Amino acid sequence: MILPNDTMVAVADGNHMRLFRNKGIEPQIRLVAVPHPVIDAVNQGSGARHRSGAANPDAQRLDEDDFAAAAAIYLNRQVLEGNIDALYIIADPRTLGEMRRHLHEAVASKLVGELARNLTGHSLEGIEIALTRA
Repeated sequence: MILPNDTMVAVADGNHMRLFRNKGIEPQIRLVAVPHPVIDAVNQGSGARHRSGAANPDAQRLDEDDFAAAAAIYLNRQVLEGNIDALYIIADPRTLGEMRRHLHEAVASKLVGELARNLTGHSLEGIEIALTRA
């Protein structure tokens, strides 16, 4: 894939979000880490509709849903404040789905792509390779 220069790349799972900016000259991808955002997942209201059971067995998953919602709200704020002109989201499928539920419509216009994979534990080089192959 060709990732536009200066695109913000958010790599998330239910517990962490890492941010990068693409500083490569198209078609090259060269990600530069951005300071970790402070994500406060308290009282986001996400996951409250779920009951414990086979589909959602424990409170940990509810906490992960809350984090995904809080991460989406953080990205919303960054887009609405004009700090992000283009956004690419990489997250495991469940987290990505939860984030989509909370993304503002303004983010949709800035979204240049998504990748449903958990890459939060991967190296910078591994993320760049995954983006290149996407």
